[in-house]
Amino acid sequence: MPITSRISVIALACASGWAMPAQAQDADLKAIQQQIATMQSQMQGMQQQINSLQLQLGQANARVAAAETRAVSAEMQASAATSALAKAPAASVTAKPATDITWDGAPKLATKDGWSFKPRGRMQLDTGGVNAPAGIASAQSLGWGTEFRRAYIGFDGTVPGGFGYRVEADLAGSSVELTDVYMTYKANPKLTFTIGQHKPFQSMEDMTSDLFTSFMERAAFNSGFGFERRVGVSATYQGKVVLVQAGAFTDNAADLNNDRNNSYSFDGRVVFMPKLGDAQLHLGGSVHYRDFNDAQISTRYRARPFIHTTDVRLVDTGVFAATGERSIGAEFTYINGRFHATAETQWMTALRPGLADPNFNGGYAEIGYLLTDDTTAYKGGAYDRIRPKSPLNKGGIGAIQINARYDWLNLDSGAILGGKQEIAGISAIWMPTDYVRFIANYGHIWLNNAAVPAGAVRNYSADSIGMRAQFDF
Repeated sequence: MPITSRISVIALACASGWAMPAQAQDADLKAIQQQIATMQSQMQGMQQQINSLQLQLGQANARVAAAETRAVSAEMQASAATSALAKAPAASVTAKPATDITWDGAPKLATKDGWSFKPRGRMQLDTGGVNAPAGIASAQSLGWGTEFRRAYIGFDGTVPGGFGYRVEADLAGSSVELTDVYMTYKANPKLTFTIGQHKPFQSMEDMTSDLFTSFMERAAFNSGFGFERRVGVSATYQGKVVLVQAGAFTDNAADLNNDRNNSYSFDGRVVFMPKLGDAQLHLGGSVHYRDFNDAQISTRYRARPFIHTTDVRLVDTGVFAATGERSIGAEFTYINGRFHATAETQWMTALRPGLADPNFNGGYAEIGYLLTDDTTAYKGGAYDRIRPKSPLNKGGIGAIQINARYDWLNLDSGAILGGKQEIAGISAIWMPTDYVRFIANYGHIWLNNAAVPAGAVRNYSADSIGMRAQFDF
């Protein structure tokens, strides 16, 4: 009988006054007590299970809390590391600075900390000749010829700290000849120092690169008076309207290994170059003093007839005794858009102690005009690169320029009779792009007292014609 029924029967019996046998009562009580004990035991087991589950739940919650704490800590550490990296100064980064590559005829590599490097070169292929009277002993050498006038290869660039450099050599001859080999230091934007082989400061046309001259060859006095690159040290100050250049030089690098070449010179040049509206004015002067300081003291002045394909010099003083030389030069240029006009002259005096000092003179006057809508370029006291506004590679024809010049060189003075050469020349230049140029020029030459006679005649005329194909980078 269920315990509830038994309890109900006992309660009813008690209420009605029934008397139950003692044994029956004891048996029912024991059964009830056993059932209660069983229930208590079951309840204790259930309580233990509940306690175990609560313990497991607490442990799980603890593990979850620990995991969340670790995650928050890791996130805070990552955020702190990111913030520290973002705030770290650039100097703490050990990576090398980026290299920028630009293009100016050739690739130029440069870094923001001052390094740069650019290859450079040029090629000039000339053909031409001189038509001279019969009877000249060297007439065959004056005939038509072809040569690589120049084939330069080199490089230049900058070094951190304001330094720069250039190394260049001419491969056109039978041997390699160093041209520009120097280092520069820019003390400030206006003042630059140079040491190494470079040009002394003796003429505007000599300071103009042969890439930009209006004729195939410079005026006769430039080569006639021996203007060339020499090893030395110089300083250049370039302001807005004033240019001052001065230096001390020895001999050309190719001559320095010869014990007889121990000369030294001092050279200076000043240019006033104001703008007059749209026009550019150039007024300049130069001075030169050189002591030969050689065991064999002598000199010689001579010049080719308007072209380099021949080695014949129709005016030539021959070798004569001298201990040194001095010269003075004057320069004038006017540029306005397409038009330019230039005139220069140089007076050279050979120094001969105990003898009369001979005085020689040369110069030229020139005008030129661009037929295309382009502008004559000028920079730093010299002519610069003309860049066609409509180059051939962009559908245009490039730039076209025509020029006319009168050139003279007088090497007669006292007992020194080297002859006088006068030239009337014209040239046409086509520049299809910035870095390509074609030149054709013609010159009519008058010779008086020529060093190379036509038979017995020393006063005669000749004609010179030449053409050039040129590119540079």
